[in-house]
Amino acid sequence: MKNHVDTFLEWAMAFLLGAMVLDVFWGVITRYLLESQSSWTDELARFLLVWLSILGAAYASGKKLHIAIDLLPQHLNQKQQNYLDIIIHLLVLLFAVAVFLIGGIRYVYISFALGQTSPALQLPIGFVYMILPISGAFILYFKLSELFIILKKLKNGN
Repeated sequence: MKNHVDTFLEWAMAFLLGAMVLDVFWGVITRYLLESQSSWTDELARFLLVWLSILGAAYASGKKLHIAIDLLPQHLNQKQQNYLDIIIHLLVLLFAVAVFLIGGIRYVYISFALGQTSPALQLPIGFVYMILPISGAFILYFKLSELFIILKKLKNGN
């Protein structure tokens, strides 16, 4: 299942990056060749970058590509490392639930309730912020699956 989620995120990020490249390319064409830049290209590029970077953070979390300090684990035995990993995963879970899920859902709700729209695209800003709870759900999935693997290792005596 994790491989399917990883593949989905890879394709989603590739699509977002491709859309951003085309958008910026169109902005350059309209600015220099047509001498009248499209008003919406900068705004769309900004929104796509937000989605790409936050979704990329969720992907990196699932692939364990995030920054880590490994000074302490190298001085611990395997069982102690597993307990440290549990604590770290629980802290990341707590952060993802509090900031990405609860905070993100609240932020999206408030944006829709206030009727905020972007200036050029007239897109409801809630759609832009919707990436927060989406990425939070991916981080939650990745960390819970890693936590269950660690707990299974501890149960089996590894």
